[in-house]
Amino acid sequence: MGKVKIKKKSTWIDMTPMSDVMVLLLTFFMLTSTFVKNEPVKVVSPGSVSEVKVPEKNVLNILVDNTGKIFMSMDNQHDLIAVLQGMTGQFGISLNGEQEKKFLKDPMWGVPMDKLSTYLSLDEKVMAQELPSQGIPTDSIDDGKSEFQLWVEQARNANSDIKIAIKADEKTPYSIIKRVMESLQSMNENRYYLITSYKKVED
Repeated sequence: MGKVKIKKKSTWIDMTPMSDVMVLLLTFFMLTSTFVKNEPVKVVSPGSVSEVKVPEKNVLNILVDNTGKIFMSMDNQHDLIAVLQGMTGQFGISLNGEQEKKFLKDPMWGVPMDKLSTYLSLDEKVMAQELPSQGIPTDSIDDGKSEFQLWVEQARNANSDIKIAIKADEKTPYSIIKRVMESLQSMNENRYYLITSYKKVED
C-alpha cells in the first residue's frame, strides 16, 4: 500500500504588529531621552546618598576637574547667545558668524577671554584637543570680579530663573571647591546644586 503524501504548507507570520510596536518604542525613547553632553575632562563625582535631582532645563553647569580647571555649559541656546554677546561686549571682543556657531556647538566652554577668538578660529577637532588644557580663570580682574564670576553674572542676566549646578571630581582639593563656592556667595548666589553619584545607604 502506498504512503499518503501530506502537502507541506509554508509557515507565514505577520510581522506588521511587531514592527509597529518597535517603531512606537523607538519614538518614545527618542522623545523622552536626555542626551548627555560630552565633557572636555573626565570627572568622577563623589558618592552621596542624596536623591535630590538636578533640574533638566535652565541650568548653568559648572564643571571642576581634579586640577581646578573650570568649564561651563548651558542647555538653553537662546540664553547662551545672550551670555556670549554680553561677555564679548564687556571685553571688547568681536566674533564672526562662524566663530559664534562653533561656540554654540561646543558642548562646554572654558577658555580665557583673551584666547577666545583664537580658540574659536581653530578646527573643531583641534578645539576638542585644546579645551582640556584651558579653563575659565578665577583670578580677580580690574573691577574685582573674575572671569568666572562674570560668566555667572551674564548667565543670571540672560535668565533670572537659571539654576546653578556644580560638578567636581572626587579628587579635587576642597580648597578649590571652597574658592568656587565663595566666588558664588560673594555674588549672592547662595543656592546651587552639588552633583554627586547616588550611593545606596548600606545596612
